[in-house]
Amino acid sequence: MQAAQREALLDTLKARFEANMARHEGLAWADVQARLEANADKLRSLSEMERTGGEPDVIGQDAATGEFIFYDCSAESPKGRRSVCYDREALDARKTHKPENNALDMAADMGIDVLTEAQYRELQKFGPFDTKTSSWLATPNEIRQHGGAIFGDYRYGTVFVYHNGVQSYYAARGFRGALKV
Repeated sequence: MQAAQREALLDTLKARFEANMARHEGLAWADVQARLEANADKLRSLSEMERTGGEPDVIGQDAATGEFIFYDCSAESPKGRRSVCYDREALDARKTHKPENNALDMAADMGIDVLTEAQYRELQKFGPFDTKTSSWLATPNEIRQHGGAIFGDYRYGTVFVYHNGVQSYYAARGFRGALKV
């Protein structure tokens, strides 16, 4: 990442951090920035989160490791990550009308993790998020082995988690990511 891109990303992240202090009470931007500068490889992942519309922001700090936790905090599922099925196996199994990609491969390429159900519910405490869209969630193996995957959204003042076939994809369904720095 070039110096100008790095500075622009840090400026964006700082502005978002300062505009949303309720997401990370008690944390200081200077500490976040110092950790980011010491982990330059994580900046690429944050840049990809930003580029695809995720609007990453700090939502907390891991008490055990001291790492800052970033989630995609865009109001709706990130636009640059929609219309994807769940995983590679699902994508390969589609015979017609294949989407361009899948959530798990995209997340891996970006260097992030797909939010779990617990993380998604944690994010919704700062929300509401996904009032018009939905987001694939990391799916337990017991569900995936049956050909399904879970996704979440927020409707009627409630967080809903549902299931769908892994091969399905919709224009309004993407995925949200998490990154520890």
